[in-house]
Amino acid sequence: MSPETTRSAAPVFSPLTLAVTIAVAGLATTAQAQETQRRGASAALLEEVVVTARKREEGAQDVPLSITAFGADQIEALKVRDLTNLGVGLPNVTLDDVGTTRGSANFSIRGLGINASIPSIDPSVGVFVNGVYLGVNNGIIFDVFDLESIEVLRGPQGILFGRNVTGGAVLMNTKKPGEEWDATIKTAVDGFGSDGGLNYYAMAAAGGPVSDTLGIRLTAYYNEDEGWFKRDAFEPFGVTEEDVGAVDQLMLRPTVVWTPTDRTEVVIRYEYTDIDGDGAVSQSHTNGSGVDGVWVNYDRKNSFGSSNDFIGYQTIETDFLTAELNHQVDFGEGTVTAIYGWRDSYSESGSDIDGQPIWAFHSAAWLEAEQNSLELRYNGQFGDANITTGLYWFDMDQGYHERRNLAGAATGNQGPLIIQDGGGLYGVETLGVFVALDYALTDRLTLTAGVRYTDEEKYADVASLAANQSLEDSFPALPPGVATPGISYPVDFRCNIVDRSEGFPECPFDFVDDEDWQTWSPKLGATYMLNDSSQLYGHWSRGFRSGGYNLRNTTPLFTPQAFDEEQVDSFEIGYKSTHAWGRFNVAAFYTEVDDMQRQLNFADPDAGVVQIIRNTADATLWGFEADGAFSVSDSLTVLASVGYTNSGYDSVIFDLTNDGVINEEDEDLDVVRAPEWSYSIAANYDFALGSWAYATARLSYAFRDEMAFTDDNLGFINEQDILDAGLDIYTNDGHWVFSVYGRNLLGSVRHGGDTQLSPTLAGVPVGGTFSPMMKGEVIGGEVTYNF
Repeated sequence: MSPETTRSAAPVFSPLTLAVTIAVAGLATTAQAQETQRRGASAALLEEVVVTARKREEGAQDVPLSITAFGADQIEALKVRDLTNLGVGLPNVTLDDVGTTRGSANFSIRGLGINASIPSIDPSVGVFVNGVYLGVNNGIIFDVFDLESIEVLRGPQGILFGRNVTGGAVLMNTKKPGEEWDATIKTAVDGFGSDGGLNYYAMAAAGGPVSDTLGIRLTAYYNEDEGWFKRDAFEPFGVTEEDVGAVDQLMLRPTVVWTPTDRTEVVIRYEYTDIDGDGAVSQSHTNGSGVDGVWVNYDRKNSFGSSNDFIGYQTIETDFLTAELNHQVDFGEGTVTAIYGWRDSYSESGSDIDGQPIWAFHSAAWLEAEQNSLELRYNGQFGDANITTGLYWFDMDQGYHERRNLAGAATGNQGPLIIQDGGGLYGVETLGVFVALDYALTDRLTLTAGVRYTDEEKYADVASLAANQSLEDSFPALPPGVATPGISYPVDFRCNIVDRSEGFPECPFDFVDDEDWQTWSPKLGATYMLNDSSQLYGHWSRGFRSGGYNLRNTTPLFTPQAFDEEQVDSFEIGYKSTHAWGRFNVAAFYTEVDDMQRQLNFADPDAGVVQIIRNTADATLWGFEADGAFSVSDSLTVLASVGYTNSGYDSVIFDLTNDGVINEEDEDLDVVRAPEWSYSIAANYDFALGSWAYATARLSYAFRDEMAFTDDNLGFINEQDILDAGLDIYTNDGHWVFSVYGRNLLGSVRHGGDTQLSPTLAGVPVGGTFSPMMKGEVIGGEVTYNF
């Protein structure tokens, strides 16, 4: 085997082929385009989106905070399949899948984010679907279809959205049945541009009124991905390649809307999701300590190569029910809203963590999580005052089990030499009460004030992996140099917490605890209307991330314990304007973080990776973002954005470098998932195709700086250069849409994480990193029929 491997994904087409084709098509029809009334994607991108950022419907340009919103037509125009399609291109926003288990959100806004797949760690950026907060990051980034809107809110949203939105919030709203029947069928295939398999889609949605008071909508989605990546499999007679990264996804979502009176609406949504696929496609490359992967070592910036000896697996099954009541009342001409949410999910996964063609570190995990929530709120207008107030309850229970199968190479790959089992049970119950007031002091000046009180209780029963370490039955004797001093290895001491199919006993819990936290989250601000279409605003807001526990306690060197809340105070000033030529927005922010919560990753020769959660530091982050949509002509729309974040530690209270001391080296480290610069520019061009059709060509480029992944800064995520392009042809009868599109046409190598691995693991040479990869260049086509 070669110690240095640089195989990259060989594109079927030149990376710029699609982009150039679309540009030429647009230029060749310029004369015709001047006669085209704006009606394609170019028109859609200029439309103002109705948002719910303040728990009431209003235009995105009317909301005095930094927000990026996409409506249904814009989501369609941009061919958004999942949230990571927006992960590079929004200013000061990263929407990444960490990739440890696929679909695990590691979102960051304005430098506040996480770098973990531990299910008990709370996010910095909350995800809400139809008004319901998703209590776990795991299994929430998979393909979406038939959305009404996506809203990305920057900065703490603690008053109206509560816990765990210190960085911001992502709101997704699905479509409801309309006043008339409509139906859409869509098929697509992509994956061209890689030497792996293809990716097939079939989607359909139909809905409308059944009677004067009842409407229904049914959405169905199926995706069969053969696997974009190629795995280098080292066989006795040479190297062979096979497709990896395959996944099948089925989603069904019926929606019922009942309006028994003109003043009452009931919306019930149920979503079933079933996902079955390969595990993470992990790559090993030179780590931050300069240690190469011992058996294979890929070029982190130019290669999509992998050579895992274990392809892995992942299955997720989710049931998600929401019930929403909106009732108009005379009191303040207001609306009473009640939203109940129930979500139950179960997942199993297996991953090759070492990223090598030998068995050093394989992992399996089981997670079951059930949550219930209820929000009851009122919004009304009393003269010059608009009031939103309500109550919130959230309850969630988790069971998590992780098994580390280590050093199989020492047994000739007959089985793991060492097995570690751990995880735990975890629960949270939250009660909150909130009120927000917008008072129009004059025709131009509006004052804002609000506060939320939260009482939260959590419990955790933790089984540390190091406390449940055993040998496989067939290998009772450890070879020299493998045993960990002071730790005994009883034979066949395997245990479990979630999955009982193997008949192992329940793991003994070595840590049991519960804690309470009470928190106030205030906000003060003001908005001044310069004229009917532009405003200045400013506010101070406070948010918090809940204290909690680590269900992945790895080593006796760090005893399990509760970590405390993280508090964030943010000051923001901004300008928003709408013009005949488009819109332009700019905002500046200054954020102070106290008791920052971090999941710390350290390479370990016995456990593979040690992961602990602690309050580590106080930090300051400041910066700005600007974005706009510009109507250059009747046919050409240009979108542009830029974001800057400056982040640094004020004081450090935990040894981030793991060198035994806390000093200036710790304070000089970069804050994780806080890229300094991000910017984008996109052009959308409408043109006519004779008398039978019109078309929109689009081309966009987005950049995001390199950013730290691990707190010691040994692990980092590459800078991203993302070039996307597309061409949509709409028939004039309104029925057919034919599309070709390309994503990441420059083939930028993207990793969800960059976990550092030690030179040896239980005596087996390893080195390098665990770096799950995201897809590179994707070219595809899509056909849509609208009934």
